[in-house]
Amino acid sequence: MVSFVATPIGNLGDITFRAVETLKNADEIYCEDTRHTVKLLNAYQIKKPLYSCHKFNERQAAEKIAAAAREGKNVAVVSDAGLPVVSDPGNVVCEVLKERGVPYTVIPGANAALCALILSGLPAERFLFIGFLPEKAGEKRALIERYKDTDATLLFHVAPQDIDGDIRALYETLGERRAAAVREITKIHEESVPFLLSQGLPGEKRGEYVLVVEGAAKAENPLCALSEREHILHYMRLGYDKKEALKKAAKDRGVSKSALYSFSVDL
Repeated sequence: MVSFVATPIGNLGDITFRAVETLKNADEIYCEDTRHTVKLLNAYQIKKPLYSCHKFNERQAAEKIAAAAREGKNVAVVSDAGLPVVSDPGNVVCEVLKERGVPYTVIPGANAALCALILSGLPAERFLFIGFLPEKAGEKRALIERYKDTDATLLFHVAPQDIDGDIRALYETLGERRAAAVREITKIHEESVPFLLSQGLPGEKRGEYVLVVEGAAKAENPLCALSEREHILHYMRLGYDKKEALKKAAKDRGVSKSALYSFSVDL
């Protein structure tokens, strides 16, 4: 069996009992950086064979993982922090395992983007995880443009050297928005700094960031500028009967039909 195991994103205590047991029971562990993962394993007195699985060798590593699983071995796949696959190596491994018919599972745990969303205080009813933006300016703006009109909160991973440029591109493409830069999640110096895109992020840029950006404001329906009576009449003049006109006007205004009923009695 192959298990994709979530590891701590900062505080070493943020690992589940199940994740520790999975790593202890693994015959092989594939990781993004063996030097990083060995520190986690040492903290929990785990000694297992470690193999690299990063963006430069993921296809080859995936074939080895599939072969090991077919031999009956328990294989754990981890990244440096958080969940593998999500903005980390692992997606190619999933594809290969699916192609080869090799079963796999996920051992859940810490996730930086969701923690940052909560720490930001921005709306969390709907959100989109975008991950890292492209390096080239044109590709970066083209990707941002795709999400310009969504009213969902947007989540980005950003390296410290890129954050000023990414914020500038976001402002130039999205316009003014509330945002929060969250870093050092689960660590002693954890912080969430609110700011407006037009202002940029103040201070020295250190550590990996999750950038949380407010979604687009809902476009106001121009019919809502009419009085309630005129709004209903607008649809009646288009040929709708009074009941349907009332229903459509209520939907436009985001209210119940009963809230508008008194305006339609004498129409």
